[in-house]
Amino acid sequence: MTRYFLGADLGATNTRIVITDGDGQALGFGRSGPGNHEVVGYAGFQANLQQAVGRALASAGLQADQISGAGFGIAGYDWPPQAEPIQQVIRSLHLSGPFELVNDVELGLLAGSERGWGVALGSGTGCNCRGWDASRTRRGQVTGGGAMYGEFAGASELIWMAMRAVAYEWTGRGPATRLSAALVERYAVQDLEQLLQDSMCQKIEINAADAPLVFQVAAEGDPVALELIRWAGRELGAMALTVIRQLGFEGLEFDLVQIGSLFEGSPLLTEELKAVVHAAAPAARFIRLAAPPIMGAVLLGMSAAGLQPGKALRERLTASLRAGG
Repeated sequence: MTRYFLGADLGATNTRIVITDGDGQALGFGRSGPGNHEVVGYAGFQANLQQAVGRALASAGLQADQISGAGFGIAGYDWPPQAEPIQQVIRSLHLSGPFELVNDVELGLLAGSERGWGVALGSGTGCNCRGWDASRTRRGQVTGGGAMYGEFAGASELIWMAMRAVAYEWTGRGPATRLSAALVERYAVQDLEQLLQDSMCQKIEINAADAPLVFQVAAEGDPVALELIRWAGRELGAMALTVIRQLGFEGLEFDLVQIGSLFEGSPLLTEELKAVVHAAAPAARFIRLAAPPIMGAVLLGMSAAGLQPGKALRERLTASLRAGG
């Protein structure tokens, strides 16, 4: 009898669902709006999840009661009290098999590390870091709360720091930077003064999606932009070390999986990150996640159903997910 598995990757921007068979062949895909309850509330989370799952089941030609196991990686799932309301939403899908849920950054650890343990460091719109040991009985984490809790170096924080730099230029508190001209052009304003004025008067909203401008300006040799990238790398390194020390990994060889779009910006970011981590944990093995993160959700669902995927199945699953988009 064929077994079917569901993987879900729910982030602040969208919800992605894939359904596969037990051989790692992707059969159906679904997508909808944000899946982070902190962004859309639990009602919005439920509506978007049900819509995406419905689309995936329809494209696979399956019913919910045919799913043997499911894995969910959920942005905003950071604390134990959040588990029950999230589980209630998942139960509303009426899947027949067992399921397991983790924070969405942990999907990258499952997808990127064949060992299945270590540290996952995410830097996209925001940033997060979590990990677990080989037995998955000991876990480490930062708060996942962003800048308010001293966790920097996602795109949101990088563009925030870029705006601070151009404000320093305008006030004379800091040096001139090409970031000013780049941001003036991006937001189609007359000059730096108008950029700051319109931003503070809420006529324009500075968007985290514009963080690549920092990398572009750094590639031109701008000292301020280059230092911002070094700063981001050091901040990410500090987050990783927090989890490494919680788990006592300093003397171990372990995988550190890098997840998220910010790592695509410049090799300098990873160089700074590695320097910080290797100073305390020299055997850390850095892996840039190449597989789709949702692969980790499928593997989680298989594990929940008692299946232990080997290397061959992982390779088939990776190829199938890439082919299916």
